[in-house]
Amino acid sequence: MNLKFKTFTIGGVHPDDKKITAASPIQTLPLPQIAVIPCAMHIGAPAEIIVKRGDKVKVGQIIATAKGFVSANIHSSVSGTVKSIGPAPDASGYTKQAVTITVEGDEWADGIDTSPDIRYDFDNIEQQEIIKRVTENGIVGMGGATFPTNVKLSVPLGKKAEAVLINGVECEPYLTADHRVMLEHSEEMLIGVKLLMKAVNVEKAYIGIEANKQDAIEKLITLCPKFPGITVVPLKLKYPQGSEKHLIKAILNREVPSGRLPIDAGAVVQNAGTAYAVYQAVMKNKPLIERVVTVTGDSVKNPGNFLVRIGTPIQNLIDAVGGIPENTGKIISGGPMMGKAITTTEIPVAKGTSGVLMLPESIAHRKTAEPCIRCGKCVDACPMGLEPYLLSAYSKKQNFEQAELNHIADCIECGCCVFSCPSNRPILDFVRFGKQNVLRIIRSRKN
Repeated sequence: MNLKFKTFTIGGVHPDDKKITAASPIQTLPLPQIAVIPCAMHIGAPAEIIVKRGDKVKVGQIIATAKGFVSANIHSSVSGTVKSIGPAPDASGYTKQAVTITVEGDEWADGIDTSPDIRYDFDNIEQQEIIKRVTENGIVGMGGATFPTNVKLSVPLGKKAEAVLINGVECEPYLTADHRVMLEHSEEMLIGVKLLMKAVNVEKAYIGIEANKQDAIEKLITLCPKFPGITVVPLKLKYPQGSEKHLIKAILNREVPSGRLPIDAGAVVQNAGTAYAVYQAVMKNKPLIERVVTVTGDSVKNPGNFLVRIGTPIQNLIDAVGGIPENTGKIISGGPMMGKAITTTEIPVAKGTSGVLMLPESIAHRKTAEPCIRCGKCVDACPMGLEPYLLSAYSKKQNFEQAELNHIADCIECGCCVFSCPSNRPILDFVRFGKQNVLRIIRSRKN
């Protein structure tokens, strides 16, 4: 195919993509003995637990209900008995309320279609019914941000969506979960895209996929004629192209204004895995109770992609790939650029868990920070057009007024500044600190 590849224009970096598991088909991980299901694995208010210790639950049964508009329902991913309710650690390092279930068999709740048959009768479902089913089944963004999908589909009054953008970029090194979903569940994902289009009342959708997924690009281009209005947009390799704002720039050549949302540029952005989950929720009445996770690393014995139930301990995934390599210096939930190092392998897989990465000791730890040499590489690399060295300095001195004036709130915390810094400065640490305080100040002004 003679393809034209697009990208965004400001900043960005080119880390080695390390897609070790790109050709590894999705494997189903065996059920855990115990599932620990967090009730705050989405942006917004934690869900309110509605089961109690000793209750019997089935797969797909709701166990916690959304608390407010920006929240999401939580469903049991297993069948068994509620062992306990209380705080449990997650990938953030904090403890949050969770429901712990002792697994007993695999009995599913009534009304969930578990057959492998693909349902194509999506034209018969009305717009509000799509949003209702997405809401009921607890679908959230599966690229890591975990924003409740029904909220994105509820376009605010005075705003108008012009296109749905599907993020099939997966620009984080090592991760290949979305890649495998696009290959192995192509038609279901495309039906999910059509449902998203109907939900926000648009005629066009674009699927952005980077050049290192040529097989997915070609397969989806071949299938798209069956789904009018959907176009595949091949993209150059460039991090952080999976960011909503940069995907919009790359595909639509539009910029989201500072402090605004993608809808202000006429776009509704959803992840490829989310589109597949929307298909399952709407066409199969299946809640978000499992997801594909990449388990990988340079020294991992048998890296792969696994379909795993939410609440499964990460240790179970590590065991499935041959255990932790001896030279491992750090285990990360997610990718190496924006993922979080974890302190225990007993934390559970959550809705936003895209990968488990085991980094060798030789590259896991930071090098000694040296004085800033004013080279400007962090400025060149920043995809938001900011001055990271300056924001870092203001934050370190707690000069939050100047940090705000220099748009620290626009930082997407992608890590391009740190990646490009020859002096190994902890730029992002200070910028995060400053951003948190600036956002707190902004919120206090509104109250």
